[in-house]
Amino acid sequence: MSATLQAEVPRAAPPARRYVAGFADLTLDDLPRVGGKNASLGELVRSLGAQGIRVPAGFALTADAFRLHLQAAGLDQVIYAELGRLDLTDIARLATVARSIRERVAAAPLPPEVAAELASAYAELSREYGEDATDVAVRSSATAEDLPTASFAGQQETYLNVRGLAALETATRACLASLFTDRAIVYRAQRGFDHRVVALSVGVQKMVRSDLGAAGVIFTLDTESGFRDVVLITGAWGLGETIVQGRVRPDEFWVHKPTLALGFRPILRREPGEKTVKLVYAEGGSKAVKEVRVPAADRRRLVLSDDEVLQLARWAVAIEQHYSTRAGHPVPMDLEWARDGVSGELFILQARPETVHAQRGERLAMYRRLGSGRVLLKGRSVGASVASGPVRVVRTPADLPAFRNGEVLVAAMTDPDWEPVLKRAAAVVTDEGGRTCHAAIVSRELGIPCVVGTGTGTQTLTDGQQVTVSCAEGEEGRVYEGVVAFERKELDPSALPKPRVPLMLNVGDPDRAFHVAQLPTAGVGLARIEFVVSSWIGIHPMALLHPERVTDPQALARISERTAGWSPSTEFFVDRLASGVAQIAAAFYPRPVIVRFSDFKTNEYAGLLGGAAFEPIEANPMIGFRGASRYYDDRYREAFALECAAIRRVREAMGLENIRVMIPFCRTLQEGRQVLDEMRRHGLRRGERGLEVYVMCEIPNNVILAEEFSDLFDGFSIGSNDLTQLALGVDRDSELLAHLFDERDPGVRRLIEMVVAAAHRKGKPVGICGQAPSDYPEFAEFLATVGTDSISLNPDSLVAVATRLAR
Repeated sequence: MSATLQAEVPRAAPPARRYVAGFADLTLDDLPRVGGKNASLGELVRSLGAQGIRVPAGFALTADAFRLHLQAAGLDQVIYAELGRLDLTDIARLATVARSIRERVAAAPLPPEVAAELASAYAELSREYGEDATDVAVRSSATAEDLPTASFAGQQETYLNVRGLAALETATRACLASLFTDRAIVYRAQRGFDHRVVALSVGVQKMVRSDLGAAGVIFTLDTESGFRDVVLITGAWGLGETIVQGRVRPDEFWVHKPTLALGFRPILRREPGEKTVKLVYAEGGSKAVKEVRVPAADRRRLVLSDDEVLQLARWAVAIEQHYSTRAGHPVPMDLEWARDGVSGELFILQARPETVHAQRGERLAMYRRLGSGRVLLKGRSVGASVASGPVRVVRTPADLPAFRNGEVLVAAMTDPDWEPVLKRAAAVVTDEGGRTCHAAIVSRELGIPCVVGTGTGTQTLTDGQQVTVSCAEGEEGRVYEGVVAFERKELDPSALPKPRVPLMLNVGDPDRAFHVAQLPTAGVGLARIEFVVSSWIGIHPMALLHPERVTDPQALARISERTAGWSPSTEFFVDRLASGVAQIAAAFYPRPVIVRFSDFKTNEYAGLLGGAAFEPIEANPMIGFRGASRYYDDRYREAFALECAAIRRVREAMGLENIRVMIPFCRTLQEGRQVLDEMRRHGLRRGERGLEVYVMCEIPNNVILAEEFSDLFDGFSIGSNDLTQLALGVDRDSELLAHLFDERDPGVRRLIEMVVAAAHRKGKPVGICGQAPSDYPEFAEFLATVGTDSISLNPDSLVAVATRLAR
């Protein structure tokens, strides 16, 4: 029989039991009886099984069984008295008392009536799968667990691959005892839970053979920004505990909910992890698993196909919608999934409310780095904050007593037992792990910055060394040498004034898109393709198309390393570019996002891997072979086709039709026609599927012929930097002439007035995406007075400009 419990499957009526309940007989209303984890599994089976969501069958040992176990052993009064006398700041005493309690609880035999019902339910589960003794997972489920305000993640124990009644009884007693781990005792006390009130239920669930397949975690929001319109899926080979323990950096997938609901395939990003080890079945023992090395060929290979990612995302959305409807308000979810390596079937193993962002208010914290410092380490950022402090390297639990308040905890990976210390840390840095590991989960809940997966943190950093841990600069977390100054501003988006002129954002970094998209803006006025190319790709596209022309062996080797596993190698360029653009478009959907095709200068292109073989040397690249002139030229035409392919993928496959495209540095009308012809050759036709094509207004000829350019394009975006450069005859990169470069010059203002008037005569909108309104709020005022249709700003300038314009 399939390892699935579906709501429509006829079931024989089980014998009446007091201490055991099948998942199919439970709902969320049974939380006081079977704890959050087991009640949620029952809710999944009863309410969502008919939708095809697979949940492994199982049953719960109730909280009454736990209470009876303590009473029968004569422990119920004794242990709570001991806990009441504990000083939780005395870590050594806490460890001694907690260990003693666990040993006594685990050693006591189960009461006969409990043992009998456990044996009967296990036999029934085994018969359901046609086995004499089925292998199960034994999981704790506390009655104060998986609440919207407290996750209790990792507080109690789980035992995997338990087989046979004797092993099940041993694992069950150990699970009951784990309510009294050091970390669980401290967690309850810090959150105001009375120890006597919290009981433990034990979940017994059929094991999915993910040791032969894969497993992972799903969040129905972006874990770092709290952005609600994506599903984040992580996965690794083998049993999922390696992800929680931080033993691997898992694969990550982001799926856009709104366009998924419309039938598109909106996998925004696929990020392969470093899956060096996995947990698999072992023989014997109550915790019968072992860690083995993953073959080199599989370490960077994605654990899920696109179809599997989309299936899990659909299930996650259905679960979130069900829980939200039941609760009467949005309930982001934290799920666990597994794929059986024998049947190939996907399963949901657990479902719980996400707790961190559910408790946060609407205020957004915006950070801006003011100082500078040498970057010592990079990893994955957790949260969006910054902290400084002295380093404390913790290699074993024996190092924990030396930890002082406000230090930066550095470890290979944290352990759940370290939670009393983590609460006192300014920040956390780990060698291993991904953004759903224990260190990440706890740091997020505590609100402290955490950089995971640095690889060498415990070797690079030393005790007492002052560092700054920054998670405020995108998905890449950084550890700086010394104390680096950051500016922090809190913003209540609902309180931001709404000026008459729509304000948009300049967004270059896709990693920050989910965060800044929560600001109340009209969309994105400028998304630069070249940022994605330089930071996410790093390879000249022509070098991927014509590697035979790259003569630098080191560049060739690095290109080969970076594109390993991609066939053809140009697919690496298209996929990465599409991912970066899609993340920005999804963040602001359905608001418009204006994506500018690449506008590198030749010297900048030459700096990409393999670029020197394809770029001419120019005396003044700022007014040379750049922008539109490249797209139809044989020296770049093939590469422009890759840019067009990426845009088509985002609009057509992912359904993100809120993208508008923009042509930079278009010198003449004929050049504009040639670029539009080139776009049509590659499937991007102005007007088709609502595609709008804008042109940058940054050359005096764009102003002089504004009405004629209006016949070719759907709108203008003023690039004030280049328009000033060409109006004043000042190289904007020249330090010698910097005192003359001023976007507020009367001549530049006159040109802006002229293009706005001409475009409006033709019914075309004019926005501005240059730097000037971000730097000079009075310039933004001028733009409003001349009728500019939108102003695009850097995110950190939004509040000042909105406030000024509202006045």
